[in-house]
Amino acid sequence: MSLVTTTELLKNAQEGNYAIGAFNVENMEMVMAVIQAAEELNSPVILQTTPSTVKYAGLDYYLANAKVAAERASVPVAMHLDHGSSFELAMQALRTGYTSIMIDGSHESFEDNIALSKAVVDASRPSGIPVEAELGKVGGKEDDLDGGEGSAYTDPIEAKIFVDRTGVSSLAIAIGTAHGLYKGEPKLDLDRLSEIREVVSVPLVLHGGSGIPDETIIESIRRGICKVNYATELRIAYSEGVKKVLNENPETIDPKKYGAEGLKCVKEFVKQKIEVCGSNGKAC
Repeated sequence: MSLVTTTELLKNAQEGNYAIGAFNVENMEMVMAVIQAAEELNSPVILQTTPSTVKYAGLDYYLANAKVAAERASVPVAMHLDHGSSFELAMQALRTGYTSIMIDGSHESFEDNIALSKAVVDASRPSGIPVEAELGKVGGKEDDLDGGEGSAYTDPIEAKIFVDRTGVSSLAIAIGTAHGLYKGEPKLDLDRLSEIREVVSVPLVLHGGSGIPDETIIESIRRGICKVNYATELRIAYSEGVKKVLNENPETIDPKKYGAEGLKCVKEFVKQKIEVCGSNGKAC
């Protein structure tokens, strides 16, 4: 089927009290791995690319991979710009054909974040493309995403004002997660999540899913999270697969040999996270 937007995916997840896994993909094998996992578990899925990934090859390269994968797939697949760093990049993704866009103005002031997010929403609305924004700061560093030391948690009252004034389709919130790997077990402010859910009607998004205990993810979904982002652990899984082949057979020169093992490792990771999110069997 053709690529779909995240609008219906997240609406259905919200109504069904599960989440959609959103997986950052860096190459063809990772795209194939995510789609294979989703098909085996009959789950809708979101593919994502960050600004630095896009910079490496271009929006059109990654979208082409995703479009072919979606056309061959029997489950709904969306292509999402993760952490869009500027209005210009968001518009490039919109024109290229991405079916979901995030604009990240979380490092700006509250008013500037509203203005930037609303501008992207207004520009994307005629095309029917949903927009995710972020309020609060997710800490840590991954890729070119640097949240600094620690994080500024999302204020529930500000979250309601932000959603009302911007018209965003979904909201990424900061409740103690971080990009990259955690130094210890993360402590999420789940009560804050519940407070935000009480006053915000749009689907809520959890960034920094890599490394969070599965039971914590499950509880966050029970309290209102509809989309969970995974990135670092996919990179680790793919790299471990490649290293395994090269360690066992140092003379290997065929990229397909170690690429296939990397694909296998990513696929198993994604299948496990789809089940944690509870989206298995939810493709329609």
